[in-house]
Amino acid sequence: MEKIEQDALYSTIQGFVGDGWNGSDLYPDPCGWTPIQGVSCDLFNGFWYVTDLNLGPIHENSLSCAKILEFRPQLFELKHLKALSFFKCFESQHRNQVTIPNGNWEKLAGSLESLEFRSNTGLIGKIPSSFGVLKKLQSLVLLENGLTGEIPPDIGNLNKLKRLVLAGNYFTGKIPDVLSALSELLIFDLSRNSLSGTLPLTLGSLTSLLKFDVSHNHLEGNLLKEFAFLKNLTLMDLRNNRFSGGLTLSFQEMYSLEEMVLSNNAIGGNIRNLKWENLQNLVILDLSNVGLKGEIPESISELKRLRFLGLSDNNLTGNLSPKLSTLPCLSALYVSANNLTGELKFSKEFYGKMGRRFGAWSNPNLCYPVGVMSTSHAPYGVKPCQQEIKFLESNTKNGDVNKTSHSIASLGFLSYAANGFWWTFLQEILMMVLFLNTYI
Repeated sequence: MEKIEQDALYSTIQGFVGDGWNGSDLYPDPCGWTPIQGVSCDLFNGFWYVTDLNLGPIHENSLSCAKILEFRPQLFELKHLKALSFFKCFESQHRNQVTIPNGNWEKLAGSLESLEFRSNTGLIGKIPSSFGVLKKLQSLVLLENGLTGEIPPDIGNLNKLKRLVLAGNYFTGKIPDVLSALSELLIFDLSRNSLSGTLPLTLGSLTSLLKFDVSHNHLEGNLLKEFAFLKNLTLMDLRNNRFSGGLTLSFQEMYSLEEMVLSNNAIGGNIRNLKWENLQNLVILDLSNVGLKGEIPESISELKRLRFLGLSDNNLTGNLSPKLSTLPCLSALYVSANNLTGELKFSKEFYGKMGRRFGAWSNPNLCYPVGVMSTSHAPYGVKPCQQEIKFLESNTKNGDVNKTSHSIASLGFLSYAANGFWWTFLQEILMMVLFLNTYI
């Protein structure tokens, strides 16, 4: 290794782990027989150069960051650096907080392909706009740090990006409408921030996208018809925002979707507007608390890969189709807090398999048939259906025997209340019938 490269590496490491580290036990150099954990090298013109630098407690013998640390300018002299990552390095939330330097990133523009800051709660400040010069960058991950401010539009210059993860920070403002150049993007994750405004129309240009997650923000407006262009998308997570305007028909053209999570939005509309049978790859469908109305379509029972179906806390009506129990992979079904009616017609084997993962409580007009199962295995929070009760009348007042059975149905008599109010009420009705029969 050339001395200038070694000096730059040692100074860079000391800036993060402390001056007590000097690499004196490394022989013959940092890329020789005793390499530094977290440092990788490659040969260029017969010399070793640093290509990967990973700081933080990734492995047992990794370089651990000091309490007081700094970005030294020598970092930017590592001219063949391809990957730079920091994991739990900047952890002090109140003292010795650090910001990402805005300058010198242009020196790494010809080599850097991956830049990651993960779980650094003491890393504060804004995303440097100078990140926009890193034209070879394929992965930019700023995950669970203390970063603030708006997402700089310079991100749109990174046309080689395949992964953009800015989740778990304190970013505000709108998603910049500069995404059309990011045609190679595969993962786009802006979740768990405080972003607001509407989704940019240029999202439709991200035709290679596999994962799109903007959950847990303050985003609003209609769901985009441009979603229809995302033919390769496998995960869409929009939960915990303020989207509205109904389910867009573009959803039914997203044939690759495996996970669709829209819960806790004010989307509204009719659940039957979509051709759910088009989404044959769905594994997770969560439409809980989105203001949907209408009857649950039987076409959902054609989604043979479905494992989780969440429809709770809506305004859904009608009966619950027993065909849902034929889904071969279904392991959780939640339809609680709706206006579903009628009798549940699932088998006792279905209830046994699902247990508490079948949730249908808070549907006042929904019931299960008595006799299908024991009370202890009945669906939680669902009442038993009302039963027809027959009484045989015996001797009347004038001694005649009336052999006709009178049926008294739908009196609200529940099997578990025979000794209570309803039993007294039934006795009074029966006495009235017998009294009237005396004078017929």
